[in-house]
Amino acid sequence: MTSLPLLIRREDPSDADAIERLHERAFGPGRFARTAFRLREGTTARADLCFTAHVGTYLVGSIRLSPVTMGGTPGLVLGPIAVEPAFMSRGIGFELIAAALDAARQKGDQRVILVGDEPYYRRSGFTKVPKGRLELPSPVDPERLLWLELFPGAFDGVSGAVLPA
Repeated sequence: MTSLPLLIRREDPSDADAIERLHERAFGPGRFARTAFRLREGTTARADLCFTAHVGTYLVGSIRLSPVTMGGTPGLVLGPIAVEPAFMSRGIGFELIAAALDAARQKGDQRVILVGDEPYYRRSGFTKVPKGRLELPSPVDPERLLWLELFPGAFDGVSGAVLPA
């Protein structure tokens, strides 16, 4: 974990410009064409599940969770999550993930999906979605579609199209 004087807090509307600049640096202009971005189109991130990381007054990370349905069953999609490149590999991403998932669990949310690298997200409990269980609105490498049950059995019987809620 980080030894930086890190503050994780709920995202504030005043963070919007800094977060947008962080996303530009982290993901570049092609981010709008990615499946994960397209999945969040037409929905608004849940303000109660969006967090930022700060070192002093400098915003160094951000995470958002947005509502989706999976075969008609409510859930969340994690992302985007971004950490300022100069602050990567210090555990900030994992702290943001933990804060967001803990908040979702406390709110009674059941299930979370994401598109990402399984070796990275496995440390937070995510595993690969079994092939054919969920269908995203655009093509995605099935090895990168991950899920996490916030409560045991949350994905039992869940299958079908993933759509913005």
